[in-house]
Amino acid sequence: MYLIRHGQTPLNTAGVLRGLLDPPLDEAGRLQARRLGTTLGLRKPSAIITSPLRRARETAQPIADRAGRDVATDRCLIDRDYGQWSGARRQEVVAQWGSVDDAPGVEPLPDVRKRAVESLTYIARYGHGRTLVVVSHDAVNRQLLAAFDPGLGEPGTIPQENGCFNTLEWQGGRWTVVTINQLPAQA
Repeated sequence: MYLIRHGQTPLNTAGVLRGLLDPPLDEAGRLQARRLGTTLGLRKPSAIITSPLRRARETAQPIADRAGRDVATDRCLIDRDYGQWSGARRQEVVAQWGSVDDAPGVEPLPDVRKRAVESLTYIARYGHGRTLVVVSHDAVNRQLLAAFDPGLGEPGTIPQENGCFNTLEWQGGRWTVVTINQLPAQA
């Protein structure tokens, strides 16, 4: 399974909490998506599942086009809900509340982890033995990677660049993290 972080958006470069906001990819993000399409589309995934947010769907589409597949969405892969803080600068929220996690109305990280792990495990069981692509968000991916390999450290320290992919294996009811934060070759 290839677990992807969506390509760059204008909100990424602005340094704001994105959450459920739905911006499109910017020029750099579209290039990242094309590179992912070239790299992962050739691996002929059997299924491509994304967060329903536009930035994830736009990242998945070049992979789907190259592989001749449709893109399915799964609401459990959606970004962390930052509530009223979506669109706010992270530093401002931290300055006011001590951390994003302590700001009122922000989806608790254990809830993000639970829904993401359940979803990815369901997808893996459904697609057992097949190559799968999943496109989500940094907050979700970090929770998944930390859940599957505690040796990676705290979720917030796990690198997840825009347009990166992580390679995971599902065998015997267990997850193995093979690689993290890989960037596709430049075309």
